[in-house]
Amino acid sequence: MGVGMHLIVAITGSSGVVYGVRLLEVCRMLGIETDLILSRPAEPILELELGMRSDEVRKLASRNYLPDDMTAPAASGSYAVDGMVVAPCSMKTLGAIASGVTGDLISRAADVMLKQDRRLVLVPRETPLDLIHLENMVKLRRAGAIVLPATPAFYHGPGKISDLVDFIVGRILEMFGVEHKLYRRWEGLGTHHG
Repeated sequence: MGVGMHLIVAITGSSGVVYGVRLLEVCRMLGIETDLILSRPAEPILELELGMRSDEVRKLASRNYLPDDMTAPAASGSYAVDGMVVAPCSMKTLGAIASGVTGDLISRAADVMLKQDRRLVLVPRETPLDLIHLENMVKLRRAGAIVLPATPAFYHGPGKISDLVDFIVGRILEMFGVEHKLYRRWEGLGTHHG
């Protein structure tokens, strides 16, 4: 899959905004249509962590919506998309989705994904996790969401931070069946027993 796919991408106010930005870049390269919802707390973090302004990030998406625009297409189950990714997903947003409180467009769009039985991938970057965080994640997994923590692997021999970021973005894309070449997949240790 790839071309012809349509995803909602939300970037919340948690450290790790690079994951959402890189996802938008890769989606653009792969011909995947994206609707971006950028939370207001994410804007200063974009500047702090990446030196990017919100308008630069918005240009990476096919279209974008303000987080308080509850009339946006993503607020309705009749809007045809293949799924949604929240990367990074703050614990505030995760808690709102888990409790069904849809006070903004991000939590509403995520709620729509669950009720329409569409793929919802949440990328938390918090550490350590307290019991409330863990219980919210279990609740969301039971509701059908994929909880994909931003926990990179090292078997592919990353040489720089961007390799670690691409590993997570690759794992996100795999949740939607999208082929990519962002990292070298695990092929075992080369020992075969015949």
